[in-house]
Amino acid sequence: MTVIEKINEINEAVKEIFDFTQKNETVKADFDEYLATIGAGNISLERMEKIFLPYIFERRIGDKSILEMLEEECGKKEIITSLINAQASVFEIKKILKNGFELYNLINEKTYKVLSLTKMTNFRGIYAGQFIVGRIFELDGEYYIIEISNVLSHSQKEEAYRYAVMKLVHNPRMLYYDNPEKEEEIKNTISEMYAKFIKAFNTDIILTTNKHADDIIGAFNEGEEVDLSDKGCDIETYRFFHVKELDNNYSNFLENSMGGFSSHNETYDVAVIFDEKNGLYAIPFYKTFCKIFENKDEVEGAKACVEYFLTNDSIPNTILERVSTQYSNFMQVINEIMGTNYTFEELIKTYKSDFLKNRIYSSATVLFCSNAFSEIFDYISAPKPQVHTVSEKVGRNEPCPCGSGKKFKNCCGKV
Repeated sequence: MTVIEKINEINEAVKEIFDFTQKNETVKADFDEYLATIGAGNISLERMEKIFLPYIFERRIGDKSILEMLEEECGKKEIITSLINAQASVFEIKKILKNGFELYNLINEKTYKVLSLTKMTNFRGIYAGQFIVGRIFELDGEYYIIEISNVLSHSQKEEAYRYAVMKLVHNPRMLYYDNPEKEEEIKNTISEMYAKFIKAFNTDIILTTNKHADDIIGAFNEGEEVDLSDKGCDIETYRFFHVKELDNNYSNFLENSMGGFSSHNETYDVAVIFDEKNGLYAIPFYKTFCKIFENKDEVEGAKACVEYFLTNDSIPNTILERVSTQYSNFMQVINEIMGTNYTFEELIKTYKSDFLKNRIYSSATVLFCSNAFSEIFDYISAPKPQVHTVSEKVGRNEPCPCGSGKKFKNCCGKV
C-alpha cells in the first residue's frame, strides 16, 4: 500500500469515527452536551474538526474513551488501536519535510519523522525551531501527525518546556512511552539509587515530617550524609487536611513545588519510601493513614485520608500493599469507612487499575531522569537579573551593575 493510499485509509477511519459520534445515541448525547458546554452549537465543518479531534481523544464516558467504545462496538481495527495509543505531547520542529515534519518530543526525548494527513500548504507559517502541541500515532512502522492544537515560537521555549513537564507530572509514563532506551535508563537509575538508599539509611522507609522531608531527600540526592536523629515524626495528634502545595494543577506549580513540603505552615507527617522496582516516593500523611488501622476514631479526617490514598494517582498500588501487609484489618477498616465490601484485589482494580495495566515509575524518579525537567528547573532556579533604574545614579555609559558587561544605556537602562 502506498503512502497516499494509507493516508486515505486513515482519513476514512476518522470519518467513520465522526459518524460513530453521530449515530451512537450515548456518544451523540455526550458530544452535543460537550459542544453546548464550550459554546459551539452552530459551527462550520472546519472548526468542527478542531473540536472533534480533542473530543475523541480526551473525552471519557464511564471508564472508556470514545475510541474504546467504537472498538468495542465495531470490533478491533488496526487504525483505531493505533489512534488509542497516540501520543499527545510537545514537539520541537527540527525540519520541515516535503510531506511532513521531523519532530523532537520534549517529553520522551525521541525524534520522529511524521507524515502529514493533509497538504503541507496547510502549515504555512510553521517553521523549524518552533514548538507544536500536537498528537502523533504509529501505524505499520510509519508515524503520522493527526492534530496540532497550538504553535509556540522559538522565544516561547520556556513555555513549551513548562507544558511538557506539566504533562509529565500528570502522567510519568510519558517519559518512557515508546522509548525503551529511556526506560532502561530509569531502571538503572532506580537500581543504583536504591542500593545507595539502603546503604545510607539501612531501611527503605523513613518516617519524618514536612519540615524535614526536603532536607532528607535533597541530601540523599546530593550524596551527603543525613543525620536522622532530629528528623523523626514528632507529631502528637494525627489528622488529615488539605495541603494546597501538594496540588499540581495550578499554573505556577513548578515555582510552588520548589518550596517543597516545608512551605506549608502546619506540620504533617511524610514517609520517604524507596521502592526497589518503582523508585523514590515522598508520601504525605502516610503515618496518619497507618494510624487509621490502629484506631480510626482517633484520626481526624480519617475518611478523607482514605479517599486521598485511594484516588490519588501519585500513590501506587504498592503503597497500599505495604500498609495492608502491616495491618491484618486493612480491608475491614477500608470497607467500614467507605461503605463497601471489596476484597483487596477488587479495591486495587477499582482505584489503581492503571498500575496493573502499565509499569509506572515514581514521579520523583521520572523527573530526576527527565531532560525537560532539568531544562525548566534551570529556568526557574537561575538568578533573575536585577533591574537598576536611573535613580541609582549609574552613568549611561558606565558598565551596567547587573554584571552583563554591557553599558548601562544598552542594558537595564535601555528605554
